[in-house]
Amino acid sequence: MSDMERPTEQIKVETTTVGCDGGPLGHPHVYLKLAADGEIVCPYCSRHYVLVKKPPESATG
Repeated sequence: MSDMERPTEQIKVETTTVGCDGGPLGHPHVYLKLAADGEIVCPYCSRHYVLVKKPPESATG
C-alpha cells in the first residue's frame, strides 16, 4: 500500500487550536488552527484533526 492509499489518522479534538508533533515518526512541533468546518490536516504528517465539541463562547462583560 502506498502512502497515497494509506488512510490518514483521524484525531478528535475539543479545541480549535491543536499542536502536532507527528507522533512516533516525528516532525517539527506545529500549532494548527481548525478551519470553519472544524477540521484541519497537518501539512507534515497528514493527521486529520476533527472538532467534536464546539468550544464555549467567551462571555463579554
